Amino acid sequence: MSKPTRKRKPKAAPEPEILAPPPPEPWKPRLLRALKRGAQVVLGGYAALILIYAVLPVPTNVYQLQESWRLGGIEKDWVGWDDIAPVMARSVVAAEDANFCLHWGFDMAAIRAALEEGRGRGASTLSQQVVKNVFLWHGRNWARKAAEGLLTPVVELVWTKRRILHVYLNVAEFGEGIFGVEAAAQHYFGVSAAELTPTQAARLAAVLPDPKGRNPAKPGPLVRRRTGQIISGAETIRADGRATCFEDVAD
Repeated sequence: MSKPTRKRKPKAAPEPEILAPPPPEPWKPRLLRALKRGAQVVLGGYAALILIYAVLPVPTNVYQLQESWRLGGIEKDWVGWDDIAPVMARSVVAAEDANFCLHWGFDMAAIRAALEEGRGRGASTLSQQVVKNVFLWHGRNWARKAAEGLLTPVVELVWTKRRILHVYLNVAEFGEGIFGVEAAAQHYFGVSAAELTPTQAARLAAVLPDPKGRNPAKPGPLVRRRTGQIISGAETIRADGRATCFEDVAD
């Protein structure tokens, strides 16, 4: 008689090895990744706005919101390019950036002259002012100037010169709480932007460096003198071709 086979007891499964948790990642790489993601979001937002505002009106900006809060309301009214007198566009270019059609966003000759003479104003182009007014904030600091320097060439690349000037005319400050050429024309002269005369257009352009301190309807000696210079300058840039990038020759 054969002996009965003994059943072997199954071996106990080995206890799973408990792995130690990985050491926490150093904070510097995590911070760098977060900053990179944040920068990508910001840049993507700016890129989207630049594309949108290339064709659609700019609803508001940081400075207008601040002034509306401070004053309890502002005057503004967006108008199309064809609803602005051509002489108004020429007057603003003559007053603020005579070489507007010749540069790519920065007037290097004006920048060098401003540095040599120690002037605080005079080198900022219309393109730079549009970037500041539409996408950034007012104030003199390096962060804003750096952002302005990065965004200005992009706006120049995506927008036409006419679009840059059109947006400027609609967002520029012409007096306390008065934004855009239509609101300014109505407020000071009781006419639409399309009906502005050369003198009225030049007076509006003359107040742009100091819109809170100058009044185009009650011009002082400085505004009167500047008005004459702007009228002459507007005629000059039309005659020498420095207005062709934003208006038809037949206008």
